[in-house]
Amino acid sequence: MAGGGGTNIVGSNRRKNLAGPSGWAGLLANGRIFMIAVFASLGGLLYGYNQGVFSGVLGMYSFDQRMASAVDKSGTKGWLVSILELGAWFGVLCTGYLADKLGRKYTIVLAVIIFCIGVIVQTCAFEPSSIFGGRFVTGLGVGSLSMAVPLYNAELAPPEVRGSLVALQQLAITFGIMVSFWIDYGTNYIGGTGSTQSEASWRVALALQLVPAIILGVGILWMPFSPRWLVNNQRDDEALQVLSRARRLPPDHELVQIEFLEIKAQYLFEQETSAIKFPHLQDGSRWSNFKLGVFDYLSLLRSRPLLYRVAVGSLTMFFQQWTGVNAILYYAPSIFKDLGLDGNTNSLLATGVVGIVMFLATIPAVIWVDKVGRKPVLISGAFLMAACHLIVAVLTGLYHDSWNSHVAAGWVACVFVWIFAIGFGYSWGPCAWILVAEIWPLSVRGKGVSIAASSNWMNNFIVGQVTPTMLDNIGFGTFVFFGAFSFAGGLFIWFFVPETKGLSLEEMDEIFGSAGMAASEQARFLAIEKRIGLDAYNDPDPDRATPDHEIRKHEIEKA
Repeated sequence: MAGGGGTNIVGSNRRKNLAGPSGWAGLLANGRIFMIAVFASLGGLLYGYNQGVFSGVLGMYSFDQRMASAVDKSGTKGWLVSILELGAWFGVLCTGYLADKLGRKYTIVLAVIIFCIGVIVQTCAFEPSSIFGGRFVTGLGVGSLSMAVPLYNAELAPPEVRGSLVALQQLAITFGIMVSFWIDYGTNYIGGTGSTQSEASWRVALALQLVPAIILGVGILWMPFSPRWLVNNQRDDEALQVLSRARRLPPDHELVQIEFLEIKAQYLFEQETSAIKFPHLQDGSRWSNFKLGVFDYLSLLRSRPLLYRVAVGSLTMFFQQWTGVNAILYYAPSIFKDLGLDGNTNSLLATGVVGIVMFLATIPAVIWVDKVGRKPVLISGAFLMAACHLIVAVLTGLYHDSWNSHVAAGWVACVFVWIFAIGFGYSWGPCAWILVAEIWPLSVRGKGVSIAASSNWMNNFIVGQVTPTMLDNIGFGTFVFFGAFSFAGGLFIWFFVPETKGLSLEEMDEIFGSAGMAASEQARFLAIEKRIGLDAYNDPDPDRATPDHEIRKHEIEKA
């Protein structure tokens, strides 16, 4: 896409006047979309559960006895944890193509099937090799879901509640983490907590992932296709019907028509741009389509506005992982033991509190992120997490060899780990995924999200790999390290990331550099809008917002 793409100049002001409220009121006004997004976000629950359950499984006596050769050494233990992230990284990169080719919905089905295969292999494992292989395959599915679900939610959501709906992905992840921690706590008692512990304690915990996976895989078949994907595949009538049903308005309603025509204009502009730049690849053959896909990836690096998006998406995910959140989640029981909590049961209990506070902290983000904006939430969360890391580092440095005589200091350190979980839960957890899902133009959206999300998984892999070694060798320096990166992440958002609150997916082009688009491209985009009739919705009077909003509310109530 040349120059970063077009912006929907004509219809967007009118659409904003017609749009409903944001936040919780907006979610209630778009109840059908809200329920679809909640269901699709079961993919996030699968990731969260898988992420959280293994931290508890690692500390179970029966798992340690069965997999001792892999668990007892920090190097192999790191690989046992992080190989899932390596699989997820590869899965995300493959999903960029699949999401555009098969559609968001069928990509989710395929990811669920792969996920279930990996879970079954882990549940039936008798050797570490099966855990390694099963977690890698599970990672392929989890990585695919981590990209496809936010993409699906973002493309169904109206701009005024898009952030809240995409944040449901993180809410589902934290809910999965919370549930998994407490299931670990419960199954830890199967057969006893010591030498009598049954292997069912960890096999049951792992197998329970299959339940939400099967529900998602079957149920998503009854959900609508993404309207933006339908337009991208010349299925305009279906796209209009999806928008109509989703907004609970008739297909000829002004708001539905504007939204549909904005999507259509963006698609036509990108098709024309492709034809101008690559006229020799327009024959529709598989080989030409494959090369166009490759050129789409290359355009992310060759076009300055798109390279800016790559940097924002990839670095946001980089800093999300180097806050150390997954170091806490993967190794929480070990960390709490190091902070003076004796016994596996107590450390699992403290880990369960991490899950609860992180889940509760994510709820405000779902409700208010579209009112407050992305930048204030991300910046405040980064600085709060940095402060928590540094306080835990100071306490650990002072009392790491004398926790038994400084019990209060140990509990203070635990409390700040919980506060850290709150800071991540309301900020970098949901908002990082919102940015990754919403900043891309239609023609490269699937590929753009896959590259940015792959940054998340590759850095997640590295964090999971190095954390056991860091804890063994530098102790409290681990918290200083993650605290410094948390602070740097806040500065990055402050100075380099634009605010994206309230913009349509197509309007993102303007803030990422399309203001300098060549005059000929600007004229071509306006000509497309005129050709498809979008200019008919030009609204010269911004003061009409209030009565339009009341009209839309009345029509929704009638529907």
